[in-house]
Amino acid sequence: MAQNKIKTNVLIYLGIGAMLFAGCVKKQEPVSYDMVNVVENFVIDERSVPIFPKKAALTTDTAQRFALDLPKRCTVDWNHQSVVSVVPEEKIEIVRLNTGDKLPDLQVSDYDFKRIPVKDALENLLEGTDISVVEDNSNFEKISGGIKSGALADAIELMTKLGRVYYSYDAEFGEIRLTSYGKWLIKMPKDETMIMALLDAMRGADIRNLLVNWQEKTVVFEGDYQTEREVAKIISDVASKKYVLAWDIDVYRVYPKKDDAIIWMNMLPAFGDKNIRMSIPGVVGRALVVSPEINTKTLQEFMAQQANVVLISQGTFAIPNGWQSRFDIGQCGKEDRLETDLIIGATGTYGNYAETKKIDAKIVLSTSNGELSSFKIPSNVGDNYVIVGIPTHSFVTTPETLISPFAELVVFMSPRLISIIDANNSVKQMTPLSGDELRDFLNQ
Repeated sequence: MAQNKIKTNVLIYLGIGAMLFAGCVKKQEPVSYDMVNVVENFVIDERSVPIFPKKAALTTDTAQRFALDLPKRCTVDWNHQSVVSVVPEEKIEIVRLNTGDKLPDLQVSDYDFKRIPVKDALENLLEGTDISVVEDNSNFEKISGGIKSGALADAIELMTKLGRVYYSYDAEFGEIRLTSYGKWLIKMPKDETMIMALLDAMRGADIRNLLVNWQEKTVVFEGDYQTEREVAKIISDVASKKYVLAWDIDVYRVYPKKDDAIIWMNMLPAFGDKNIRMSIPGVVGRALVVSPEINTKTLQEFMAQQANVVLISQGTFAIPNGWQSRFDIGQCGKEDRLETDLIIGATGTYGNYAETKKIDAKIVLSTSNGELSSFKIPSNVGDNYVIVGIPTHSFVTTPETLISPFAELVVFMSPRLISIIDANNSVKQMTPLSGDELRDFLNQ
């Protein structure tokens, strides 16, 4: 009996303990855990440090796009635009750098050579002197010719030109060093539009390593004999020109307000048919030659009646008369634009066109995939171009897009003529022309 009573008490105590323990468990707060995100095998929470993959040692995009001439290229003052302006003629000088010390004042006698390397020809010429000849490679052309008695410097200058090599003299070591590459400095005109025209002409000739000092108005470049000849030809050709052509440009993306295309025929009642000079179709789009009455302000006002208008790029470029140049949309616009890849190229001349003075231009729209469209445009000085009907979808590279199929690119181009005159003419002539002076100039 006593044992049964003890067992009963133990069971009672165990039951009471279990009930107390259960009550304690129910009162305990639930356990909370931090949320953790896993992204590409990296554990990310608010205390983690971002981990990025290692990048190659390449110039960043924003540093790559840095250029001192962009503020000059990417700004147009439409309120003070001069259709015709004049600049004084200036001498463009090219000087070779790193020529070394002055050669000794020695005289040479008559000397003939036939199909021998430049180095051997110079060594034969310098025989009996303490001057040695060193070359940076042995691939120089063999030369043939003759030297008449005269100054040593003149003889070496002629022989190196025959071999299409460059030399420098080191007086300390008594060495003439031959190299296939040279370095030059060009003293540019003071007018910045002329400088850009020359730079664009040189870039058009695929001369890329140009170092421009805008403060001193100089350009330094390096290259071989062929490069020197190309630059000399450009400078000579530009110096002989009497005109430079320039284009000021606005590029718009236009979103129609309704689910329909813009009705461009409404320009006729809006501006009058006398202000629409020509209509030129291209493979894609259409170029309109318009009067000065249709400018950036009036064009935007017209487009705003049917669409939302966004200016995506603006700038200017210049070319010597008869040359070609280009305007890169991405250079003067946001890099995330669909149209960043677009290039507007221009070739143009000013002069006689069917016995009248006109700007005869070819405008080409192209991307990295090739030519998009082109237009041959003869126009009078003072006329403007409006290129319409270029679908924005021409620049979409994805299968689907949020861009409306009726959105389009519109390009407004305003040609300018820069006349290069004799610097001895009066200062009055070296200013933008207007009124009677402009009419007299155009009638000449």
